[in-house]
Amino acid sequence: MAEPFEIEVGDPEYRRCDPDELLALKDLPVANIGDAMDRLGIAGSGIAPIWKGAKVCGSAFTIWTRSGDNLAIHQALALVRPGDVMVINGGGDPTRALIGELIATRAKLAGVTGIVIDGAVRDAEAIAELGLAVFSGAISPAGPFKFGPGKLLCNVAIGGVSVSPGDVVVGDGDGIAVVPLSRVSEVAGRAAGIFANEEIKREGYYKGVR
Repeated sequence: MAEPFEIEVGDPEYRRCDPDELLALKDLPVANIGDAMDRLGIAGSGIAPIWKGAKVCGSAFTIWTRSGDNLAIHQALALVRPGDVMVINGGGDPTRALIGELIATRAKLAGVTGIVIDGAVRDAEAIAELGLAVFSGAISPAGPFKFGPGKLLCNVAIGGVSVSPGDVVVGDGDGIAVVPLSRVSEVAGRAAGIFANEEIKREGYYKGVR
């Protein structure tokens, strides 16, 4: 039997977002963040939370794996840091789950704040009970292979959006937004302004219907 592929690893000391800047984005709706980026940087609608109420905001730890294979994900769990969001390009394959309850549990114990997969997951109800925010393109009971190949900490694509290590990933019931690390402060400021303006409009509308 052939040996598994070696997983390529980028710079594990890549720059993550400043925690104070993350806080500025954490409670803003993904829709407003997307508006602040001129409607760019939004992952395709196929990538959605697997349980109602899931939210995520953190620095991307990127993973690129062959469809239906999660060897790279297992190796990533030894390198992630608290607050990271595991962002996995699984080729959009809906037929084999790349993670389930056991990997989700290990990720949560490592301090991972969420997982975003362009691919499938399983054990959705157990993950919901665990409380880990997981977004994916599909749910499938079929398990993965563990052979590789794969890469860690490289540029990946999820839902048609490019993600680099350290970019900020924000998710809520509407989906996922990816904010380039170099633009976090700018986008947070613009999104906060959009949200405040919408709040003023809401108050006006509600007065009109009472």
